[in-house]
Amino acid sequence: MDYKKMASEILPLVGGKENVLSLVHCATRLRFSLKDGEKFETEKLKKVKGVMGAMFTGGQYQVIIGTDVNHVYDELLSLTGAQGGTVDIVEQNDLKGSQKETGRMAAVMDLISSLFTPAIAAITGAAMIKVVLVILTMTGLMDSSGQTYQLFSMVGDAPFYFMPVILAYTSSVKFGVDPMVGLTIGLCMVHPTYTSLVNAGESVKMFGFLPVNLATYTSTVLPVILVIYVASWVQKLAEKLSPKVIRFFFKPLLTLMIMTPITFCIVGPLGNLLGKGLESILSVAQVNVPWFLPIFFGAFAPIVIMLGMHYAVTIPLALAAIQAFGYDMLGPGFLVANIAQGAAALAVAVLCKDKDFKSLATSTGISAVLGTTEPALYGVNLRLKKPLYASILGGCAGGILCGIAGVKRIVFGPTGLTSIAIFIDPDNSMNFVFALAGVALTFVVTFALTYIMVRKDEKILKEIGR
Repeated sequence: MDYKKMASEILPLVGGKENVLSLVHCATRLRFSLKDGEKFETEKLKKVKGVMGAMFTGGQYQVIIGTDVNHVYDELLSLTGAQGGTVDIVEQNDLKGSQKETGRMAAVMDLISSLFTPAIAAITGAAMIKVVLVILTMTGLMDSSGQTYQLFSMVGDAPFYFMPVILAYTSSVKFGVDPMVGLTIGLCMVHPTYTSLVNAGESVKMFGFLPVNLATYTSTVLPVILVIYVASWVQKLAEKLSPKVIRFFFKPLLTLMIMTPITFCIVGPLGNLLGKGLESILSVAQVNVPWFLPIFFGAFAPIVIMLGMHYAVTIPLALAAIQAFGYDMLGPGFLVANIAQGAAALAVAVLCKDKDFKSLATSTGISAVLGTTEPALYGVNLRLKKPLYASILGGCAGGILCGIAGVKRIVFGPTGLTSIAIFIDPDNSMNFVFALAGVALTFVVTFALTYIMVRKDEKILKEIGR
């Protein structure tokens, strides 16, 4: 694939370099924020060789590339001259078209996605280290009390324990706070001195009268996001109050001085309270109706993905659930949904006579079964429609089995055959067995339904060269 050529063809169709406010990428998509959304030429983008699809969703203009997305992203950075995936941000009043008319929900989805997407590599990498450690200790190849295990375990735990620090950085970038100042605030929330005060459990007051709510912020999500958002306004105030001649050091000094009591006495505790509320809601779902989440996401994960909500919704919820309960119930649903996408695409590949389409269906089907579904979803199943319907039914069947059996995702991570070990529960060996059973049922049902539905559709058969 000529990534430079692809990038050069994509850029004019999003309005050119001057129209790009920011650019990030996830596992399969380029995610643009544009000055003028009317210049995003959806249909023309879909026709660019190597592009699986294009859409406006979740508050972002998205171009689906597949697993090669990082190469196209790098070329686009080179063409736009952006540093770290961003260019100069214009004022909100300069925005035009549908970008300005984005609804509140889309704006929220864009916000959450932009905060968590940059952290995915660290989160998934660490999660898979934890999975490997589980396998090594269960097979007796590594001693859990040994120093090697402890060091690797530290690496596996670090991004989750220091989540406030990671989100302090991404939130600072999003809200316009000096990243180093934002990181300093995040580090303070997990500083050993503060954690020792929490563990001591004694009353703490700032200035002798302002009570500090000794909330625990390690592994939390909401508190630091709220804190950095408030810091963005405090930094603007500090900018105005700082004399120009000493602004270089006085502005961060003033920002940190003001934010310290705000963080530990007001906003941090408020974020912690909201986090506890979220945990309570998750507790109701996971304890009282544990079957619901696997069934819902098993069936409708493709819809969630098409809406661009899979990062914005699932990552915060899954992380909160695993932190609070040691497992989450969303993972099994996404596992069977991914398998369903792969099974549908592979069924099309079996029926397909057109060499190019057969190659596309085969490669994207295998990719989906392994855990990356967008190429199969957009390149094959959504395009032909009937395979998508079959995948929803097959995913629902697998979700019902996983829901009834109470399958849990023990470690946060991507869901597919390559990471199936995240369902190994040291305390319940049947959790993994039922996860595999859900995979098998989903694949068989989806493959059979797709095969039957496609064979009866003359229009689809003509398109795939049957």
